[in-house]
Amino acid sequence: MQTMHKTDLQRTLTINEIFYSIQGESTHAGRPCVFIRLTGCNLRCTYCDTAYAFYEGEKFTLQTITERIQGYGCKLVEITGGEPLLQSNVHFLMEYLCELGFEVLLETGGQMDISDVDSRVRRIMDLKCPSSGESEKMLWSNIKQLNSADEIKFVVGNRGDYLWAKEKIERYGLPEICAVLMAPVFNQMDSATLAAWILEDRLPVRMQLQMHKLIWGPERRGV
Repeated sequence: MQTMHKTDLQRTLTINEIFYSIQGESTHAGRPCVFIRLTGCNLRCTYCDTAYAFYEGEKFTLQTITERIQGYGCKLVEITGGEPLLQSNVHFLMEYLCELGFEVLLETGGQMDISDVDSRVRRIMDLKCPSSGESEKMLWSNIKQLNSADEIKFVVGNRGDYLWAKEKIERYGLPEICAVLMAPVFNQMDSATLAAWILEDRLPVRMQLQMHKLIWGPERRGV
């Protein structure tokens, strides 16, 4: 954990967007939440729905970011991307938000070391299935860093993805570590089929859909 000083609030992050919406995924789905989307990603998943965050963004100080978050009057905050851990100053932001009493979620792609993330932050780690094109880049040592407050997510695009995820769930004993989420690739994998596979195998996971896309549609930003 970093040691925060007043000068640290003048550090900057490149931000794609900050918005207030309904949390559409994770065990926190359905809750009002402030989202901070950071610019930049070192993965290129085949089904990526936020490619606009690869390059679009503007630099803001941590103080400005925090003031905007406080303006929404919501205590649940998710830091996402892109890949937020590519910007080292995100650690100062997470620590400061925790100190201010926010409940902080971090959505990360599974290829970056999470060991330095503030212990008060709930980490939602996406383990990329083969159809993403990025499964070979996963940092498997991250699993040892997880605790019961964290979550693991698999986004499934086909039967092969499902079997790959099932094998990883069993090999690493993931349900004994933290909540395990499984979601279909939106508009690609049939949700009823995925549900049937989970039930048939009695897989101890939580199936989820992207609630925000069901509410506002898959193309709308800022939700």
